[in-house]
Amino acid sequence: MATVLYITANPKPEDQSFSLQVGQAFLNTYREAHPEDKIVELDVYKLDIPFLDEDVFSGWGKLQQGTAFEELSAEEQKKVGRINEIVDQFAEADKYIFVTPMWNFSIPPRMKAYIDSICIAGKTFKYTENGAVGLLKGKKAVHIQARGGIYSEGPTKDFEFGDRYIRAVMSFLGVESVESVIAEGMSQFPDKAEEIKQKAIQQARDLAKRF
Repeated sequence: MATVLYITANPKPEDQSFSLQVGQAFLNTYREAHPEDKIVELDVYKLDIPFLDEDVFSGWGKLQQGTAFEELSAEEQKKVGRINEIVDQFAEADKYIFVTPMWNFSIPPRMKAYIDSICIAGKTFKYTENGAVGLLKGKKAVHIQARGGIYSEGPTKDFEFGDRYIRAVMSFLGVESVESVIAEGMSQFPDKAEEIKQKAIQQARDLAKRF
């Protein structure tokens, strides 16, 4: 049995979000194809995700100097402890499904905060004499993204940083297989929005069966 994290990042209801609709199609098909797996759904807009702020860096600094966790301030304990919970849950999972819209060429800030919480040295990667090495070997990930315009080709191709970012982070952490399902152009071509969505949904379903 595999543990799967289904991680979404859109405050809109599903019927108003292309990414969530495609993601839900993936999830439904995955459940049918892999009924034995455990799926944990994480909505980053409903999770307690600390930003990397003064308390977090202060707490980490004290711990590195040998201070006991119990001696940290209440805020330091709360935030550092919560980040430890997030990264441990991520490291223990086997598969990851990220579902995001493209916002301003990238991903929503809450997803960035979540990713900041899982990129922890000693937990998901480590430093060696030859540089950083990912610790999540043997795991796999999917990124499902919706984009209002066309960013896979043409003059705006270099403006896409969301999918590239998630794929780069997963590779850095050692995840060996990262695939993407992209629905793009719904705002640019509103008369084709439903067709674009349905094509992405079919791609998501096909991928879910073999993921």
